[in-house]
Amino acid sequence: MSTSLIETVGIGDYKVASCPRILTAIGLGSCVGVCLYDSAIKLGGLIHVMLPDSSISKTKKFKPSKFADTAIGVTLDEMIEQGALKRRIVAKIAGGATMFYNNGTNDPIFDIGVRNTNAVTKALKNEGIKIIATDIGGDYGRSVTFFTENGKVLVKSKMGIKEI
Repeated sequence: MSTSLIETVGIGDYKVASCPRILTAIGLGSCVGVCLYDSAIKLGGLIHVMLPDSSISKTKKFKPSKFADTAIGVTLDEMIEQGALKRRIVAKIAGGATMFYNNGTNDPIFDIGVRNTNAVTKALKNEGIKIIATDIGGDYGRSVTFFTENGKVLVKSKMGIKEI
């Protein structure tokens, strides 16, 4: 583990950390940042979801944190191994922007931001994890900073900085 208090979660990756660590994901465009938190033990996980569905992988050996349908479970498993209780974990999500306009087709199949958001929402629901705050959609990127001390999430975008 890094000696720095701030740890960056790269695209298609995740990290689990406890207080006083701060997790950050930079450049969430169509990607979705998923913050999972157990306040009783001040343990958090941040996922930088890149794609909605692992079935598109051409290989059986893929990075599970890259896809919404596999990243949520992997992160929850690690949090539970570190003492979290699933019934106490809540989620906050940010990102899922429409970054490309598909030559005017408006075909949702091309809107990866919406597809990522829907996949994350579905995966969290399937795991029984309640989403308590969101900052999703739009046509602009975001960065998130997640404080494991209190579960606070700051979202920075062209709209300013807001807490979710």
